[in-house]
Amino acid sequence: MRIGIVILPDQRWADSAHRWRQAEQWGFDHAWTYDHLGWRDLVDGPWFDAMSTLTAAATVTSRIRLGTLVTSPNFRHPVHLARQVTALDDVSAGRLVLGVGSGGTGFDADVLGAPPLPPKVRTARFAEFVELLDLILRQDRTTWRGEHFAAVDARSTPGCVQLPRVPFVVAANGPRAMRLTARYGQGWVTTGPGGDDLDQWWRGTADLVARMDAELAAAGRDPADLDRYLLLDSAPVYSLSSVGYFVEAVDRAAALGFTDVLTHWPRRSSWYAGDESVLEEVATTVLPRLRSR
Repeated sequence: MRIGIVILPDQRWADSAHRWRQAEQWGFDHAWTYDHLGWRDLVDGPWFDAMSTLTAAATVTSRIRLGTLVTSPNFRHPVHLARQVTALDDVSAGRLVLGVGSGGTGFDADVLGAPPLPPKVRTARFAEFVELLDLILRQDRTTWRGEHFAAVDARSTPGCVQLPRVPFVVAANGPRAMRLTARYGQGWVTTGPGGDDLDQWWRGTADLVARMDAELAAAGRDPADLDRYLLLDSAPVYSLSSVGYFVEAVDRAAALGFTDVLTHWPRRSSWYAGDESVLEEVATTVLPRLRSR
């Protein structure tokens, strides 16, 4: 089991840099940040760009993998994104993991003034987004046109450090996004089924695993080839509410076949409110035990 941590981009770099360094020193396998223009009730507070934040994080770390959770078509175009991905993979010496998702409603979907899209259209747009981004990152020149995106002689020189391109971790709970995962994803990330009942959440997550396995089988893909990421804090209980609960959540995720779990750096209030001493204890006592299994 690999353990990752999410560091929200809600602090100035002078205050945030030590967290990225500390995550590496503690031995987390990967560190992530949200790729939003603003997020929920934090939209009125400090908020910084994900790509710039990860570039800075790459300069103060040397081992830990770095990822977006998740990049979406709400405000990114594959042609420009491919240049950002190529640059960040280069700066990080091949440590980038690109989380991609369809993009939901809310601030990101509204701030550019476009009309709201129904779920089916967002999913169709996401399919084009992933297909075109994959093409641009894999080949030297790309000309392509869909309903939502187009590219005319888009270039990717010099290409990614990681070949044939950076790994995609595809966010998927529904069937079409799962099919995209089976086709394009080196990894799959899920938030689980939602809801306020913890046991029901775990049962629903197990159902999602079974559905993902079925999509992989239909695509003729070995389930063992797919890294599986579970966002623990989408459950009704914050994973760092206690050391004991974190261990329990990791064990339950492992039993369902997840290869990776993600927790959030505790915040003082609001989302993921918690005590940093719990994170420190998890990092110094639990992570070494997990690595020795």
